[in-house]
Amino acid sequence: MRRKRPEKRFAWSLLVLFGLAGGFSVEPAHADDVDPWEPANRKVFAVNDFFDRILVKPVAKGYQRFVPQPVRRGVSNVFDNIDTPATALNQFLQGKPVRGLSDTGRFLVNSTIGIAGIFDVATPMGLERHQEDFGQTFGVWGADAGNHVMVPFRGSSSVRDAIGLVFDAAASPLRLISPNSARYGTAAMYAVDARVDLLAAEKLMTDGGDRYLFMRDAFLQRRAYLVRDGAVEEDDPFLDDEDF
Repeated sequence: MRRKRPEKRFAWSLLVLFGLAGGFSVEPAHADDVDPWEPANRKVFAVNDFFDRILVKPVAKGYQRFVPQPVRRGVSNVFDNIDTPATALNQFLQGKPVRGLSDTGRFLVNSTIGIAGIFDVATPMGLERHQEDFGQTFGVWGADAGNHVMVPFRGSSSVRDAIGLVFDAAASPLRLISPNSARYGTAAMYAVDARVDLLAAEKLMTDGGDRYLFMRDAFLQRRAYLVRDGAVEEDDPFLDDEDF
């Protein structure tokens, strides 16, 4: 599926869902069906929210304020480029070889002409960016999403997508960085870069509502949409034809 920007990796992706406001409305999910672990999930959500408020969000705001936008754009481009090989792999696993080849070409072009991905020269050449992960691949293969699960320091997920995270981590080039201090530093920068992109999206959150329910339902709807590459089923409990 085409996107100008990704949903910015799975870390903090629960917030970027608010930014997908091109006619996308959130209908309540049926908690009995998708969230039987809600009491435990809410506790994890509270920890995640606290951690975000006291550390990640302030750091992201400082980064946005003091680092020039061209530099931040270059950093984002590098991380987007790092994600591309895994996306290409998942395209092939999902039976989409044309997109897989396109993403492979995009990675090669941006890694060379784009100087390690700092500059996105592939998009003007017609090699659009896609974003695929193993959770989506498992969904394409027929795996049900399963129960909603709140992943510590990550956010909303499902049983299927949480398992996919393990494969996503194994496929990420970030794990090849050495020494450990450099790898951890890069991972922290990766999270901060993702969080910066979501600062504006937070403003779309409805004041006074149940933030946990909003994030959960938005995540489940969006993931169902991504697994189908934008196709909508009339009987889908999370998606409404008119909303799209």
